[in-house]
Amino acid sequence: MTSRRLPQYKPYLTGTLFILPAFVLFAVFIFIPLVYGFVMSFTDYGGFNVKANFIGFDNYTKLFKDDYFIVSLKNNLVYTVLFVPLTMLLALLAAIALNSILHLRKYLRMAFYFPQITSMVSIAIVWALLFNPMSGPINHMLEAIGIANPPQWLMSSKWALIAIVVVAVWKSFGYYMIILLAGIQGIPTHLYESARLDGANRFKQFLYITLPSLSPTLFMVLILTIINSFQVFDLVSVMTDGGPGRSTNVLVFRIYQEAFVNYRMGYSAAMSTVLFLIIMIISLIQFRLEKKWVTY
Repeated sequence: MTSRRLPQYKPYLTGTLFILPAFVLFAVFIFIPLVYGFVMSFTDYGGFNVKANFIGFDNYTKLFKDDYFIVSLKNNLVYTVLFVPLTMLLALLAAIALNSILHLRKYLRMAFYFPQITSMVSIAIVWALLFNPMSGPINHMLEAIGIANPPQWLMSSKWALIAIVVVAVWKSFGYYMIILLAGIQGIPTHLYESARLDGANRFKQFLYITLPSLSPTLFMVLILTIINSFQVFDLVSVMTDGGPGRSTNVLVFRIYQEAFVNYRMGYSAAMSTVLFLIIMIISLIQFRLEKKWVTY
């Protein structure tokens, strides 16, 4: 008696059914809004129950003549240049330290990761109090060690963006530390044993074993931190509201202002499209340069 053969399409159907819920969620909450926003960027849509008129590329031509947008883009680039290397460096150092401290690894890993699961609004409120130039403990400590005129932090157009970077790095590095720690623990131990037999010290082991082996993980963290840096909003909204002046106004916060304060949603959609293109171009450049420094 021959067994009944399953139809050839059945494995594909099973796989399709497994991915269908995620695909539907992606289509409804990401793909369709993305396409709708792109179409909206060619209109003068101003809010609910208002007819949208097609205006072609007017929003885009206006965008690059808008001083407010240019300032927001510059602020975001400065934020990215500060946030990305500081976060990666701190996450890498913490991961290396935790990999060496076995008996405290669990507790320190929890302590470093805890800010990541804490509400961003709560963190912003607490740090705003810490950075208060008159009554905040940060300036009190600076004065105690002999700094006569400590920075005004969130009240200064020179220091406000730096203060936001400090908070963002403090909150984020624990998440990337966990990723890098997993990468370090995945490096075969026999490589280090062979290096020690050849007389390599800790620095050479890090330079010639840890970094090359960890480069794929570092590459992923680099992409994630850059994308994260262009999505900063909560800290700016709660701590400075884009001020003082326009010193902390970044792209996502500017998009929010245009859409839900000025009710120029078509113009805001054009900004969103430009932001998407910026992130995509930076990611493509990174993938092109990947072969030059990533070792698989």
